Amino acid sequence: MEKERTLWGEFIKGFITTNPLLVLMVGLCSSLAISTKVENCIFMGLAVIFVLTCSNIIISLIRNFIPDQIRIPIFIVVIASFVTIVDLTLKTVPAVYERLGVWIPLIVVNCIILARAEGYASSAKLMHAMMDGLGIGLGYTCVLLIMSVFRELFGTGKIVIFKRTIISLGTSKMPVILILFPGAFITFALFSALLQWYQQRRKPGTREG
Repeated sequence: MEKERTLWGEFIKGFITTNPLLVLMVGLCSSLAISTKVENCIFMGLAVIFVLTCSNIIISLIRNFIPDQIRIPIFIVVIASFVTIVDLTLKTVPAVYERLGVWIPLIVVNCIILARAEGYASSAKLMHAMMDGLGIGLGYTCVLLIMSVFRELFGTGKIVIFKRTIISLGTSKMPVILILFPGAFITFALFSALLQWYQQRRKPGTREG
């Protein structure tokens, strides 16, 4: 049971306590840029989950055989291999690849991926590294999707996925600033503040009474 709790802890930490976007604040450039559409974030989230989890697994498996002097180049080669798989796969969806293509190769040097490889997977057991990758990747994806839903819905009045309108507010008169770059900072600041408020509320002695 102790092992199960530990593995669960490695998984769940990526959602709040070590969320890469709202807590660690890494990988922000691509996240703020693509969060104008839910469709973009679904594919980017899946890409990051895949690359992060697979690279964590491989690095954990070979960690004892990697010389310290060349560990970073080896990490980059491992990550780049999985990014290439993602890149070739997304090319089968031209509409999405056209929007994400410029960001996909940059996953290789994404701070989230490299930080987990260097700071965790290189010294963790296989199952722990895998759960860490899944948790951090899903935590990243959840925040990305929440931001994109907020920005697309309240910036355009609807959410469109694969040319199908999923949700519509019935009006196009919305604050366009939300889908512009300043809107990304506004949205990010809003959700960061909400997370800080939530964490403060959970601390002992902060509730009234």
